[in-house]
Amino acid sequence: MPGRRKITDRKPLFGRQRSHAFNTSNRKFKLNMQNKRFYVPELGRFVRVQVTAQEIKTIDKIGLLAYLKRVNANIDRLLD
Repeated sequence: MPGRRKITDRKPLFGRQRSHAFNTSNRKFKLNMQNKRFYVPELGRFVRVQVTAQEIKTIDKIGLLAYLKRVNANIDRLLD
């Protein structure tokens, strides 16, 4: 089950599910976690990271190190 994001440390959201008869039950909005390998040219190697689909789009656009700098995370957290 998806837990916290490894990079941004966000958690799943909680809410209510409503039927057409307006019955209520609790539900969890889980994160769309994916395992992805990113090539980091500054390190000259691939880094395997568990990120959400939203983060994949941003990392593909600006790069992994720029994204880590934007969210105030460190690359050492991701390396083995």
